[in-house]
Amino acid sequence: MGDRLTVGGSDLTRDALASARVVVAGLGVSGRAARDVLAGLGAHVTTVDDRAADADTDVTGFLAHGALGSTDVVVVSPGWPPTHPLLVAARAGGVPVWSEVELAWRLRVDRAAGGGPAPWLAVTGTNGKTTTVEMLASVLRAAGRRTAAVGNVGTPVVLAATDPDLDVLAVELSSFQLHHTTSMAAQAAAVLNVAADHLDWHGSLDAYAEDKGRVFTGVEVACVYNAADPTTEHLVREADVQDGAVAVGFTLGAPGVGQVGLVDDVLVDRGFTALRHTHAGELATVADLAHLSGGAGASGLAPHVVQNALAAGALALAHGVPPEAVRDGLRAYQPGAHRIATVADADGVRWVDDSKATNAHAAAAALAAFGPGSVVWIAGGLAKGATFDALVAARADRLHAVVLIGVDAGPLADALARHAPDVPVVRVDPGDTGSVMTRAVTEAARLAAARAASADGTTVLLAPASASMDQFASYAARGEAFAAEVRARHPRG
Repeated sequence: MGDRLTVGGSDLTRDALASARVVVAGLGVSGRAARDVLAGLGAHVTTVDDRAADADTDVTGFLAHGALGSTDVVVVSPGWPPTHPLLVAARAGGVPVWSEVELAWRLRVDRAAGGGPAPWLAVTGTNGKTTTVEMLASVLRAAGRRTAAVGNVGTPVVLAATDPDLDVLAVELSSFQLHHTTSMAAQAAAVLNVAADHLDWHGSLDAYAEDKGRVFTGVEVACVYNAADPTTEHLVREADVQDGAVAVGFTLGAPGVGQVGLVDDVLVDRGFTALRHTHAGELATVADLAHLSGGAGASGLAPHVVQNALAAGALALAHGVPPEAVRDGLRAYQPGAHRIATVADADGVRWVDDSKATNAHAAAAALAAFGPGSVVWIAGGLAKGATFDALVAARADRLHAVVLIGVDAGPLADALARHAPDVPVVRVDPGDTGSVMTRAVTEAARLAAARAASADGTTVLLAPASASMDQFASYAARGEAFAAEVRARHPRG
């Protein structure tokens, strides 16, 4: 088919891709979207996947035929680690490897309303990405912008980037997606936090953080970071941004100049408001977020919810929305399922589904929302190489008892033995996966009943601190199984 296209750092443009030979590696949601968009352009697309029945070939067959020699670019699924043989071979042969996000950036189309492609407001972090992006989209809609929450949140970025009817994109990005993203330059971007996660994929915490920091590269207006997380501040300081871009921290305390934060119960801005050196502009109140406390009211609002709202507000302000739109958008925002959601409140026990808490950092944030000694914690699953000592040491005071599920509960059990030796722990035998949640809820109900009879504010919290794929199809399936068991016990809530 002739010589490979010249594909330096940025010269494989939209026009060149129309005749390029592209391998789409992995036919998940983003891979299928990339395949369809590329085929629509006229590109020569080969799909490679070992499990998808509609793939053109599997990995072994593709590599055996030496097809990389005539490939211009590989677009890879976020689930494929850099050590995958196909990706190793591509790099060795000088073939660029892109994420679907990188492809989307290069395929952006001009807005129908004019003014060039829709700008991107990008969010990454170990936890809180989805909530922040959805809050951001709600704020943008309140300001009259045509927008979509896309990326790791569900809708592939490549579909939104090629939609001329969108004014601005709220983009959730995982470390996997960012690893193979090199040319994106967001209008504004945020790193919410960095804690140990996916170390089996990245190899080290430093490599994981470095990939998170890629979201700041080329930022035009503002880099938003967590003032309480030194790693996020370091990533901002190291970022190669465009001239004039500023760093804006978010804090749960009173903000300094160049920050957004909290004064009493008011979310305020000293990062963008014109009088920031002497005044703070009001954005919203904690009461505007009370509906996000899972039914516990403003006094039960978890700190990370306020942090997410501040980050979303800062990104929206960087885009130019008025402060009142931040308030209106936060009021209108409705959280997705399995995020600190109260399933039932009966017989003195509140049942809370936070199955989305798939790592230690997220579980710690969830536990922080409840009082000392009040929680029967259902935890465990697939640990992904993580350890849990810091989590248990920090939140042992919240625990009344623990029910451990999952095939990989050993690391959690060990951490509990070291840092919470007086907390009762029940291990649910992982052998019968079909009834794991039935048995977990039964044990949790027994443990909670004893405390509910003698104390106020007892909560059974599903916040597994682990991935779900050992026993469930997804964190959503795990949360739904929990909710179904609870509702069977308490049909009237």
